[in-house]
Amino acid sequence: MIDRLTDSLEQYMNVVSQRQKLVTSNIANADTPGFKTQDLDFQSSFLAALDGGTSGPVEVTGLTVRNDGNNVDLDREARLLAENAMRFSAASNLMRSCLSTVKEAIQGGKSS
Repeated sequence: MIDRLTDSLEQYMNVVSQRQKLVTSNIANADTPGFKTQDLDFQSSFLAALDGGTSGPVEVTGLTVRNDGNNVDLDREARLLAENAMRFSAASNLMRSCLSTVKEAIQGGKSS
């Protein structure tokens, strides 16, 4: 059970990391003419990762396109950075808790 949970958490954190890379790329290219914002369908990417597959980035539609053809919305990207940080923090705290439980079980309930 713990293995399944930690494996799932690892996949979740990998998807969060993939999204972080896309968001930082979007921010880095905010002034690049013609650049189109990319993101992940988070749920689909996570489910694909759980099944051993991958899901690539998609171009985000519905954003305002500037005269230079770029559609990066820095407010949106800042929100995604904050959301991603919370997701990663929650997952890493849960992983830490799982590993602490395993350590305690191995040590027979004795705290170190």
